[in-house]
Amino acid sequence: MLRLLLGKSLGFPTSLGYDQRGPKFALASGRDPTLVNKTSDFVKKFVSVGSLRSARRSLNFSRKRTFRQIQMESSENVNVRGALIVLEGLDRSGKTSQCSRLHSYLAEQGIPAELWRFPDRNTCVGQMISSYLANKSQLDDQAVHLLFSANRWEKRSLMENKLKSGTTLIVDRYSYSGVAFTSAKGLDIEWCKAPERGLLAPDLVLYLDISPEEAAKRGGYGGERYEQLEFQRKVSQQYRILRDGTWQIIDACLPVEDVEKQLRKLVFDCIIACRNGKSLSPLLLK
Repeated sequence: MLRLLLGKSLGFPTSLGYDQRGPKFALASGRDPTLVNKTSDFVKKFVSVGSLRSARRSLNFSRKRTFRQIQMESSENVNVRGALIVLEGLDRSGKTSQCSRLHSYLAEQGIPAELWRFPDRNTCVGQMISSYLANKSQLDDQAVHLLFSANRWEKRSLMENKLKSGTTLIVDRYSYSGVAFTSAKGLDIEWCKAPERGLLAPDLVLYLDISPEEAAKRGGYGGERYEQLEFQRKVSQQYRILRDGTWQIIDACLPVEDVEKQLRKLVFDCIIACRNGKSLSPLLLK
């Protein structure tokens, strides 16, 4: 059948076909070696193109299967866990918007995910924090810091249960914010870290990097207690102290879509790592 197709496509008698034994055999058998060589070249190209197309199809198929595999693992393996993904950055760096986009993206892909935010203002402790941030109450700096920490601790057990059940958590601010903002007030950074130790360590920290000056130009700036340019400069310095090699730094001044594209890839890789057996660990702020 292959000989018949090749012969027709090249426009010569189909009885000549393609012979791997080469032009010498063709001469001995009465075949035209020129046509045999043409046929040979065509077969090589045909096989090469076919292999390339096959490889491309396999690559595209593997990409499409990746999220399906995650969904199957979630339903079949009770030990598969979700990822704890934290977005950090200065006020107005775009964290809330990007968290929402990530959550929507994972939901579209069929990946179990929830969007969390600290402080959680729905709890009793969170309501006290909300009143303070809105400048409706005054509290000692140490007391405020401990309230922020308590707000995270009161959600710890639920957080662990969600992760172990296979749900990925996209978290807008976490312990790093608490330490950075309080230490920016002049309190000892080691004292600020102490109440946070023992919470769950994030699997991925995404820091949306923007200068305080650029953040101040964005809409809605100044609506809450900490949205003051000079204070945000101090917070930025404290974040630099807290950063380590595991953080992923993203340029928050890029277009929203470009930032989202980078975050998607990092989040996807993190989810895969967690589902491949990465264990939960306690937070140890260095």
